[in-house]
Amino acid sequence: MHTIIWKLMNIEENVSLKSYNTFGLDAKASIFVQPKDEKDVSKLLQGGLLASERFFILGGGSNIVFVADFAGVVVRMANKGISIVSEDDRRVVVEAQAGEVWSDFAWDMTRRGFYGLENLVEIPGCVGAAPVQNVGAYGVEAKDVIKAVVAYEIATGCKRIFTNTDCKFGYRDSVFKNELKDKYIVFSVMFELHKDRTCTKTDYSAISNGLKERNILSPTPMQVAEVVADIRKQKLPDTKEIGSAGSFFKNPIVGEQKLELLMKDYPTIVHYASGDGKYKLAAAWLIEQCGWKGKSLGRVGVYAKQALVLVNNGGCTGSEVQKLSETIVADVENKFGVRLETEAIIVK
Repeated sequence: MHTIIWKLMNIEENVSLKSYNTFGLDAKASIFVQPKDEKDVSKLLQGGLLASERFFILGGGSNIVFVADFAGVVVRMANKGISIVSEDDRRVVVEAQAGEVWSDFAWDMTRRGFYGLENLVEIPGCVGAAPVQNVGAYGVEAKDVIKAVVAYEIATGCKRIFTNTDCKFGYRDSVFKNELKDKYIVFSVMFELHKDRTCTKTDYSAISNGLKERNILSPTPMQVAEVVADIRKQKLPDTKEIGSAGSFFKNPIVGEQKLELLMKDYPTIVHYASGDGKYKLAAAWLIEQCGWKGKSLGRVGVYAKQALVLVNNGGCTGSEVQKLSETIVADVENKFGVRLETEAIIVK
């Protein structure tokens, strides 16, 4: 089977993915490969392995649920490196390799005095997944700082640089999840960060409240990052101790008419304006109103501190996670007439 590519690269068979997904699901990959540089990527694509086998591009595994063993090739980018592409008095463009740990990168940039990622610290995952998922938290999304994405086309092996516009970013969405899904492997991401600390966003209520509690009136980005880290620790489980995929559901978006109808029956429904006459509903509030916060279904449950998070109570399977997810979606839709979408990716 593809003897040339097997000789050129370190490809493993029947590999457990338990340590490569934060939910701690013990699924296996028939074939597992970790490219470490451009040569490895070229060898992989030229060898034709992905052209003839089912494949999945795995990032940090922080938003993945493997329902069963994966009969095919799992590719996990393992390239590392951070470099400054350009810099002036106001801004800096930094290129980070796909295999870099996202939170480590965000903290590093903030400590260096390069700002824009301070609201995004402590998000699990890797840099390569950030543009695919358009990760976001506390009023900031990856699209706000991504300048370009360097990726390889799987069919041809050709390198392409995607501009921010090319990426077609949306709420937890991008071109890589839609028309170009499974067409490209992200190799690196370029970020345009700033040096003006006054550009830091602190209008998100949880952040502004955290700063007030600390009597910080004019926060530095590092102080904002520290508040964000504290907020996440209070709401989200440490995946080293409790398996989870972070925020499992997206906040649903509804029109003004739907919101008005909901507010007649639920005047305290948590919502935020999202532009264009649309409103974002707090999925956590919807789930909590359905009585799921802190409850379990077998070996998987809803985190007691944050209803958006599903947790592994010990030895759960991906199918159990999927069942709980589908049950919650059905309950929310029956009660509110709003259908939740999963932020986590279900891999069958």
